[in-house]
Amino acid sequence: MNHPAPRHRLSAATALHRGDREYQQDQVAVIAHPSVEGCLLAVVADGMGGKSGGRKASDQVMLTARQLFERYSPAEDAPAQTLREVVLESHQMIKLTAITSEQEPHSTLAALLVSPDLGCDIVHAGDSRVYHFRGNRMVSRTKDHSYVQRLVDEGRLAEEDANDHPQSNLLTGCLGSAQSPPVTLHHIGRLEPGDSLLACSDGLWHYFADAELGDIVERFSPREASELLIDQARMRARGGGDNLCMALVRVEPLA
Repeated sequence: MNHPAPRHRLSAATALHRGDREYQQDQVAVIAHPSVEGCLLAVVADGMGGKSGGRKASDQVMLTARQLFERYSPAEDAPAQTLREVVLESHQMIKLTAITSEQEPHSTLAALLVSPDLGCDIVHAGDSRVYHFRGNRMVSRTKDHSYVQRLVDEGRLAEEDANDHPQSNLLTGCLGSAQSPPVTLHHIGRLEPGDSLLACSDGLWHYFADAELGDIVERFSPREASELLIDQARMRARGGGDNLCMALVRVEPLA
């Protein structure tokens, strides 16, 4: 059976910076499927918990995601179920790590899985985000598992005031905590040429309005946009910036 030639290609870039912190606890990866063209997984993890605890947690997320994606079969497995397993198994591995660690390791997670037919599944836990842009217009973004997001949802805080709230870094759900992690899934039926997906930690998105992110990811290649966003976030942090990381995936039309 002849399959139609693809009319698109995927381009991607990642970026990582320690910010003004002593330790790097963010981790990021874009992983191409080992045997299926046009299938990829992008993962962001923002580790928390002392000088080594946070890094151990984010490393466990990356290791678990890679192992599960290597075994993932797009023809047989449901992508949403695979993403659910990434969250739950990472959570368990981080809790096992805590038994032998002097710190309490925790991590956020934001991940997207693009299928060969350009379907896309997204999962997140914590305040690392995934944005979906069509051109420069934001179609959707994940909703943080955080105290300030709860205040916004309840109408007790305006969205534009959330970043400046003194408890903006307080999470209501993440990996490695005593309670079960949130598993919030989102499905995009089909990506189109010109669409971009941005996964990033709060060290990056904290400094940008949604519309500004959209303009940058549309105007520049993933590599150029990544460098520009990191540079801008660093400048706006004024010496007080958190670790930051991002993965940017774009569907490019073939000429």
